Amino acid sequence: MSKLYIVPTPIGNLEDMTFRAIRILKEVDLILAEDTRTSGKLLKHFEISTHMHSHHMHNEHKTIENLVARLKAGENIALISDAGTPAISDPGFLLTRACVENGITVECLPGATAFVPALVNSGLPNDKFVFEGFLPEKKGRQTRYLELAEETRTMILYVSPHKLVKTLSEFATYFGQDRQICVSRELSKMHEENRRGTVKEVLAHFENTAPRGEIVVIVAGKTIVKEAKKNKFQKDKE
Repeated sequence: MSKLYIVPTPIGNLEDMTFRAIRILKEVDLILAEDTRTSGKLLKHFEISTHMHSHHMHNEHKTIENLVARLKAGENIALISDAGTPAISDPGFLLTRACVENGITVECLPGATAFVPALVNSGLPNDKFVFEGFLPEKKGRQTRYLELAEETRTMILYVSPHKLVKTLSEFATYFGQDRQICVSRELSKMHEENRRGTVKEVLAHFENTAPRGEIVVIVAGKTIVKEAKKNKFQKDKE
């Protein structure tokens, strides 16, 4: 039976590639890659010669019908992104949904993704969290901030390096300067950095040190302890 494999790739350190991922990429009939130039370097490193096709946000709507037809015809296909797990703020959802709707088996391999290590090493509560990915660029951005300002769970966001300072300034406005955050960049790479502190402290750091690389920001949720104590005190007083 044919199958679509969702295959995570390293977010920086090539040693994070799994044996199983290498085997699958060697065995499938076709590899779908977000950027064939970027993925070509990875495949060459692991001596994977499987044919690649480009599959990205600008062409995925047009190629899904043909890919589903190939899978139905008996081919096995693997989907990879430039780094991390496909469909997590990367192409992959549309194809996965189409396969599910057409009764085609989908198997996602466990592997690298940026937000898990960022969340775990942030030192912020990780028993409950919400993944936000990239915030809206313009339309709906303020509305989303107002909603997130009331979120009590730890929040995970992806931020481009050239927008980090602006985003942290917006955090100060909507979350307050004292909200605890952690900015993780270049995870698993040589220059990995995890900058922890209040919004004010972390913003001051990156205003003086230009951020580079892939960035994940972990934001503490709104605390409701003080409000709860206040309400209890008022009831006891009554």
